Amino acid sequence: LQTGTAVLEREEYSAEFDSIVAQHLPAAMPASAPVPAPAPPPPAPTQNAVDLAQNRAGRAVKAKAAEVRAEAPVRNMLARVLGVHTEERAWRVGAKGEVKVGKVLDKLPDGWRVLNSVPVGDRGSDIDHLVIGRGGVFTLNTKHHPGGRVWVAERVLMVNGQKTDYLRNSRFESERASRLLSAAVGFHVTVEAVLVIAGADISRKDDPAGVHVVSREVLRRWLDRRPERLTAESADAIFERARWSSTWSPPTS
Repeated sequence: LQTGTAVLEREEYSAEFDSIVAQHLPAAMPASAPVPAPAPPPPAPTQNAVDLAQNRAGRAVKAKAAEVRAEAPVRNMLARVLGVHTEERAWRVGAKGEVKVGKVLDKLPDGWRVLNSVPVGDRGSDIDHLVIGRGGVFTLNTKHHPGGRVWVAERVLMVNGQKTDYLRNSRFESERASRLLSAAVGFHVTVEAVLVIAGADISRKDDPAGVHVVSREVLRRWLDRRPERLTAESADAIFERARWSSTWSPPTS
């Protein structure tokens, strides 16, 4: 009912299923379809493919902070001592937020799989965390605002009174992940966008469309309570494709 995708696991109940679903979804919805067979185990990775399963949380952001710091080491050191907000500080604080969220994800129960710092494309983009389990597939976009105030509405998210592009970016990230994973496994993979707020108080007017806004403190409980959307076999198949870098940077024709 949330995604608009009709999924039927047992064909003998198709008539009853369609009748009940029709009461809740628009008439234009397609008829139910059986769950696609999970993809076979992936072939051995190509010579250039990298297994992302060992990536640590915050890896990409830490690397960017180090790169910026190396460009002007003295200036960045003085700015850090004086408490001046710089680009280097922004990357460093962001990395700490991802590490904090990574520790929460490390405590998820069996059945959940997590990939951190997933590089996407060839322009330096990455997914902070990709979470896969019976409850579905989620891209987690982590934002760390120590002592900040976050205000959420249907179409806008503000931090300390300033509008951000967090919602738009989170939606784009999940949609892109859905396309790439679907192409890799051979069946449609729905990916939900999650914006994880670390270190800030959250107040809500409305829930934003297409993005779950969750604090770091409740993230584990929120994931544990997600309704079952995937079989264990499908979740494993998606993870086995997601872990290879070639899935996220497919060759162009």
